[in-house]
Amino acid sequence: MSGTEETNEERGGTPAAPSRRALLGWGGAGLALGAAAAGGAVAAVRGGDTPGPAAGTGAAVPFRGAHQAGIATPVQDRLHFAAFDVTTGDRAELVRLLKDWTRAAERMTAGHAVGEGAYGGLAEAPPDDTGEALGLRPSRLTLTVGFGPGLFAHGTGRTDRFGLAARRPDALVDLPGFPGDNLDPARGGGDLCVQACADDPQVAVHAIRNLARIGFGKVAVRWSQLGFGKTSSTTPGAQTPRNLFGFKDGTSNIAVTETDALDRYVWVGAREGPGWLTGGSYLVARRISMRIESWDRTSLQEQEDVFGRDKGEGAAVGKAREHDRPNLAAMLPTSHVRLAHPESHHGVRMLRRGYSFTDGTDGLGRLDAGLFFLAYQRDVRDAFIPVQRSLARSDALNEYIQHVGSAVFAIPPGVRDEDDWWGRALLT
Repeated sequence: MSGTEETNEERGGTPAAPSRRALLGWGGAGLALGAAAAGGAVAAVRGGDTPGPAAGTGAAVPFRGAHQAGIATPVQDRLHFAAFDVTTGDRAELVRLLKDWTRAAERMTAGHAVGEGAYGGLAEAPPDDTGEALGLRPSRLTLTVGFGPGLFAHGTGRTDRFGLAARRPDALVDLPGFPGDNLDPARGGGDLCVQACADDPQVAVHAIRNLARIGFGKVAVRWSQLGFGKTSSTTPGAQTPRNLFGFKDGTSNIAVTETDALDRYVWVGAREGPGWLTGGSYLVARRISMRIESWDRTSLQEQEDVFGRDKGEGAAVGKAREHDRPNLAAMLPTSHVRLAHPESHHGVRMLRRGYSFTDGTDGLGRLDAGLFFLAYQRDVRDAFIPVQRSLARSDALNEYIQHVGSAVFAIPPGVRDEDDWWGRALLT
C-alpha cells in the first residue's frame, strides 16, 4: 500500500484526504474522501458487484457497487475476520464511525494509506495510518461489513440503544443449538463484523488494525480469526482447494458468474426483507475445530467414506472428476457430501468462503486447527440452519470435528457513490 513519499496525484490515484489539522482526527469531524479520483484509480473504487481482477495480479478490487465486495468476489488467499462490540450508546457516534470506516476502507482497498498516511503529518500526533502496509500492493483486498443481532437491541434486558429494534430483519435469527456444539461465547457473537480478504496477509491485518484504531472509544474487538489456505472457490471451473483433512469440499459452490444463482440464493431481494437490506445478504461464521491427530491415524478408505469423495481427484463415489454430478445414493447415508449436497435440501445453495486456521496448540500437544466456515445466503432459515441440522444429526465427519464458535450477521448492500456509506439506509 502506498505511503506519503509521493502525492496521490503523482501516483495517478485518489487525491489525498483533507489534513488532520482541518479534520481534528478520526474521532472528530471524520475523513472526507475528496473529489473524484483521476486516472486508473477511478475503476478501483467503483462497481463492487463486479468479478474483480484475477488472482495473482496484486490489483485493486472495486469497492463501490450494488453489493459489497468480498462475497461473490474471486476468493483471495488470506483472511482476517473481526467481530466488534459497539461500546457507545450514541447513535450519532455510530453513524460517524460507519462513515469513517467506509472512507478508510475505500482508500485501503484502492491501495492507499489511511488519511495523511503513516508519516509526514504532525510530529506531535499519532499518524493516521499504522504503516505496516507501506509499499505493498492492494493484493485484491476486500472489506465486507455486517451487523449482528446485538445492534438491534438483542437479548434480555438490552435497551434499544440506537432505535433499531423495529428494523431488525426477520431472517436475522439467533442460530439454534445443534447437537455436538461446544460454543465458546468468547469466540462468537458481535454487534459488527468486518471480513478482510487479501492475497497478502499483512494487507488484511493492516486493514482490520486500522479500522479498530479508528473505532477506538466506540467499538472494541470482541474476537477475531486469521485464516490461510482458502477452502472454497467462486471461480467457475476452478479446482476446489483442500481443507486441512486433505479433501476438497464444497465443489457445488456458487461461482461469481452464476448471476441467477446469486440472485436466488445469496442476495436479499426487495420483497424478502426490510428495504435497507435489499442487495445485501446474511453471513454465518462458524469456527470448526478439527481433530487433526485422530484423523491422521484413520485409514484412507474410512476417510474417503466419511467424505464421499476420493482423496486424489476429489471425485464423488463412482465418478472420475471433481465436478462430475455425484450419485448420492451410491454414498454411505452418513457421508458428508450426501448430507450437505443441495440435492438433499431441495436445491438450496450457499456461497462459501471458508479458510483454514492454525492457532498453535491446545495445551495438550494437539494442534488448535480447523476450518473457519463463512457462508453467505439469502435466508439462514432456509439454508444454513436446515443443512447444519442434518449434518449435526448424522454426519460421520462429526467424529473428527466440533463447532466451537458461531455468529450471524446481516450484510448490507454495497456503497453506491461518494455520498453513501456502510449502513446508510439502516441509520437514516
